[in-house]
Amino acid sequence: QVNYQSIGSGGGQRQLLERTVHFGASDAYLSDEQMAQYPAEVVHIPTAVGAVVPTYNLPGVTQRLRFTGELLADIFLGRVTRWDDPRIRELNPDVGLPPLPIVVVHRADGSGTTFIWVSYLATVSQEWRQRVGVGTSVEWPVGLGGRGNEGVAGLVRQTPGTIGYVELIYALENGLAYGAVRNRSGRYVVPDLASASQAAAVDIPADTRVLLVDTQAPDGYPIAGFTWILVYRDLSLVTDRRDQARALADLLWWMVHDAQRYNEPLHYGRLPEPAVQRAEALIRSLTFKGEPLFP
Repeated sequence: QVNYQSIGSGGGQRQLLERTVHFGASDAYLSDEQMAQYPAEVVHIPTAVGAVVPTYNLPGVTQRLRFTGELLADIFLGRVTRWDDPRIRELNPDVGLPPLPIVVVHRADGSGTTFIWVSYLATVSQEWRQRVGVGTSVEWPVGLGGRGNEGVAGLVRQTPGTIGYVELIYALENGLAYGAVRNRSGRYVVPDLASASQAAAVDIPADTRVLLVDTQAPDGYPIAGFTWILVYRDLSLVTDRRDQARALADLLWWMVHDAQRYNEPLHYGRLPEPAVQRAEALIRSLTFKGEPLFP
């Protein structure tokens, strides 16, 4: 049996650090500085590819809005404050934009979704990189905070004039409008399984810690990322039972193979084959008291 709670990536990372769970889950990889705080080596097992989407509530607007990364950064910096701003009108000339103030909604908890979102903003906006930076939680210049993807989705759904960011499935499940974002090739890409998966067509390092934002793929969606399971390489740090450690390793193997068929019905992309191969190598490297779990 697996007991899983969606407490945000920051919570998963913290509980793994405190060794109160067998594994954490995160859309944000641990930096070298963070890894140094853990009592032993942590490995990142990728399980899916996800898209983070700009979602908004504009009564009467039925057309999908277009955004650039620079515009999104300036909205979340508080520099663009109204929906009828000339920069938004220029990208959406056929849309009747209401004269509403923009209300920014962001995560209030430590979040891998935030990590993907702000990593993208920092890539396309030097001001964002310098003023706000990157992390699972940041000092937001403006806006309201919601806990979890569900909290952000709820605030957007209830409040006209809002804009927030959520994983794609939360926009779909809540019937929220979400925008197309211009990628590096100059195309306005609607986030979906295909465009998010194309963003994962990158060279994947052995430790799988890689950003998928601002993809060079011509049809790739630019705000995407892996979601990882975080585990200690030696599982005896979280259990004194070898059979339980082996059960966890078997669960991870199932996740990156047979369980991939569950990704797409939940609007997450399957792992590309290079990521599966990297995950296999990491799972095979897991140990219990220094002895391999997979002889």
